[in-house]
Amino acid sequence: MAAIFAFKCSCCDEIHEGSPSFGFKAPDQYTSLSEDQKSQMAVLSEDFCTITHSEGTDRFIRAVLEISILGVEQPFLWGVWVSLSEKSFNRYKDTYNEPVIGESLFGWVCNTIRFYPYAHPRPADVVIQGARSRPLVVLHRGEPEDDPLVIDQVQGISVAKAQELAERALHEA
Repeated sequence: MAAIFAFKCSCCDEIHEGSPSFGFKAPDQYTSLSEDQKSQMAVLSEDFCTITHSEGTDRFIRAVLEISILGVEQPFLWGVWVSLSEKSFNRYKDTYNEPVIGESLFGWVCNTIRFYPYAHPRPADVVIQGARSRPLVVLHRGEPEDDPLVIDQVQGISVAKAQELAERALHEA
């Protein structure tokens, strides 16, 4: 049976228990807007975001990117926003309360996880989970195949790396 993740933080000396989980409140495209632009162009809720501009409308949903921690029961979780096409966004909204479990939509991860720098949005499949569960992000393997986030999602991470990521996420501004 796998262990539960817990560690003594080297930054604050506290014991942290449970699966590390860090999330973004909005897609990067939304956070880069001024307050005036947000009020004029954007709508943000807990699970949906739209930004309407001269070129069209960008549509985003909130999802979860899991990274297995080797030997630990629960994964490391990143709560990210994913952009979807209009058709996929509408499909997801239309079936939100009665999801088609296992359905997969194509999207782009629209948050920069600073510990995993990447020059562009990452392509991903967004796999629908049960009702009231955020979709699961499965990153695409691509060229080059050396994206550390993709590698970590595919192979999992050590407890030491999970602790390092959690400490940095908790204590770095």
